[in-house]
Amino acid sequence: MIRLALRDLRRRRTEAVLLLIAILAATTTLTLGLVLRDAAGDPYQSTRAATKGPDVVANAGQAAGLAELGKLATASGVTAHSGPYPVIAGKLEASGRTSDVQVEGRDATVAAVDQPQVTRGSWVSDGGVVLEAAFADSLDVGVGDSVTLSGRSFKVVGVAVTAAMPPYPGASCIVPAGCINGAIPDDRDLPAGMLHNPGLVWLTQAEARSLASDRSPLSYVMNLKLADPDEAQAFVDRTGGDHGGALPMQTWQNILEDATDLARDSQILLLIGAWLLGLLAVASLSVLVGGRMADQNRRVGLLKAVGGTPSLVAAVLLAEYLLVAVVAAAAGLAIGALTAPLLTESSAGLVGSAGTASLTWSTIGLVTAVALGVAVVATAVPAVRAARSSTVSALADAARPPRRTGWLITVSAQLPVPLLLASRVAARRPRRVVLAVVSIAVTVSGVYVLLVLNAFLGDQPGTGAYTAAQVETLRHVLLVWTVILLSLAAVNAIVITWATVLDNRHASALARALGATPGEMTVALAAAQVLPALVGAVLGVFPGGWALFAAINAITGGDSDKATLPVPWQLIAVVLATVLAVAALTSVPAHLGGRRPVIATL
Repeated sequence: MIRLALRDLRRRRTEAVLLLIAILAATTTLTLGLVLRDAAGDPYQSTRAATKGPDVVANAGQAAGLAELGKLATASGVTAHSGPYPVIAGKLEASGRTSDVQVEGRDATVAAVDQPQVTRGSWVSDGGVVLEAAFADSLDVGVGDSVTLSGRSFKVVGVAVTAAMPPYPGASCIVPAGCINGAIPDDRDLPAGMLHNPGLVWLTQAEARSLASDRSPLSYVMNLKLADPDEAQAFVDRTGGDHGGALPMQTWQNILEDATDLARDSQILLLIGAWLLGLLAVASLSVLVGGRMADQNRRVGLLKAVGGTPSLVAAVLLAEYLLVAVVAAAAGLAIGALTAPLLTESSAGLVGSAGTASLTWSTIGLVTAVALGVAVVATAVPAVRAARSSTVSALADAARPPRRTGWLITVSAQLPVPLLLASRVAARRPRRVVLAVVSIAVTVSGVYVLLVLNAFLGDQPGTGAYTAAQVETLRHVLLVWTVILLSLAAVNAIVITWATVLDNRHASALARALGATPGEMTVALAAAQVLPALVGAVLGVFPGGWALFAAINAITGGDSDKATLPVPWQLIAVVLATVLAVAALTSVPAHLGGRRPVIATL
């Protein structure tokens, strides 16, 4: 079976490559989505190790809370702590911009828990301020620059990273005034005193206290180290720090979630793209397998004539696609693991980089299972049908009798010759037409979502939900998704047209023998794909695109009311561009099929 499968793949190299591309696109994107989160978590773990990261961060909004913080330091399960450190809300002016900040007072000595690692310059000193690295990067401020903090001038003496708080702009709130991250709706005003996308800076304790006022009262923060870091949430629940308790607390797992928020968004986009590409791959393989089966009738007859049982014939036909699926899964795993770091560049607020993602056995198993599943779903039915066909009829390799539909003959007879032939070509394979419609609808649905997400990212640099660098990373993810989606859709259009050419070779030759010109046959074969493309494009816009966006919104917990949906002219342009692209892609195989020698075919 393996020998026969390999010989057939070598004999049809072009089709084997198309099969490989179809499955490879889905497996690569799925691998990217699965490993992205783990790859992005590495920099946070590096930061946590380098800075003696806390397991729990607790803060008290007033001086009376100091006693409660003191009790936490001696609570069961706590092995070390640092603080309480004073914290105040303030405003920082630098580079012509004013930003809300949380000012934390620290000691010049090294802390036992949460000692921010200085990446540039030095640690806090009198008259000097240290900025959180992602915040400094956003402001384009470096060591040696002067900034104004709550009306007083300070010199930037250092830039540092910490694992006790997510990098800017997703910083945790440790001041009593409260904070809000992300965009503020146009119809709402920020409550008085509340901070908007605050950054984090460090001063000496004495200077931090000197900035306190009635409008900016002191609050306190303490960092705790536990005997078992995995029990951080249980510790918070036990000490009453969650759900509006006396002392708000945050576990290191919560900080990790917020610190890798960008990677999670990228992962969601890629996983959704992977399932879309999986659907396209199934459609592509189904058509390609059907076309190959039509071209393998005589081979099936020969295998059965020399003693092959129907099960052996089906296994041989299925083995070809399973071999390609295994190769595509291996290649997709390798490409996805090596590409993931390019889409998860470490935030300026973390130490290290994503590096090469390690593939877990669960990821390898899932990607391989999806690749094999796609191959089996697409090939099982055609393979079994071919294996159960009559040996004599398979050896004869006769043309398939057309399905005569009275109303279609009546309607098509009134059409110009190319459209007459196109309608009858489409009617011969209704399931293939459905696959073509579904393929285009899936592609256009993806394009619809890409338009929405692109408009969303275009609004982000001014809202503070993402930094400019993070927006650029998400744009790279969308670009990967767009290129693979459109490439596979193009492969699908070519595969469907070529399968149609092969399946209609006898009918096309007969039409030409009765007077149809090669040009009319070319137009007919292309038009047979353009008409389903038009239907698929319309369905892809609505309800396909709208439903897909609603599903993404439900998964991510977003607010669809705030999304900028494509305007009508964009949707019309997408439909027209889809039809023109399909016409262009199908013209070459249609041209080749329309000029096949009539005598040789008949």
